[in-house]
Amino acid sequence: MSEALNKELNKQVANWSVLYTKLHNFHWYVKGPSFFTLHAKFEELYNEATLNMDEIAERLLTLGEAPVATLKEHLELSDIKEAQNIESADEMVQDVVKDFDKIMKSLKKGMAEAAKEDDDMTEDMLNAIYQKTEKHQWMLNAFLGDTNESKK
Repeated sequence: MSEALNKELNKQVANWSVLYTKLHNFHWYVKGPSFFTLHAKFEELYNEATLNMDEIAERLLTLGEAPVATLKEHLELSDIKEAQNIESADEMVQDVVKDFDKIMKSLKKGMAEAAKEDDDMTEDMLNAIYQKTEKHQWMLNAFLGDTNESKK
């Protein structure tokens, strides 16, 4: 495995780990008229974040590499920033939409690196995660009333 692919896969592990924690924060602290909708959605998303992180980490191990596995490493490598605990419900959703943009950019880099190495299995795995993430982003944008794709 190339260093570039290893880097993107470990960035994905870190991104999903930090996002998992952020989504838990949002799940616990969301307030207002959208509480029931967002409380359930954030739980769905953090459960999926766990599955994505685990799948990518296990792929690294399968390929003889080592996934980053400490909170310190995750925070250092991640493009995702922790929640500030001051976000409104809509700001929480907007933040997740932006985080999904960052994750999808990294997923595309990972797919390109996997393609260079003829690693169809890794490319397919990342593509499947990309498609699920893209759909979640579309749904969150629809929740916000944004009819255009948000690339803010």
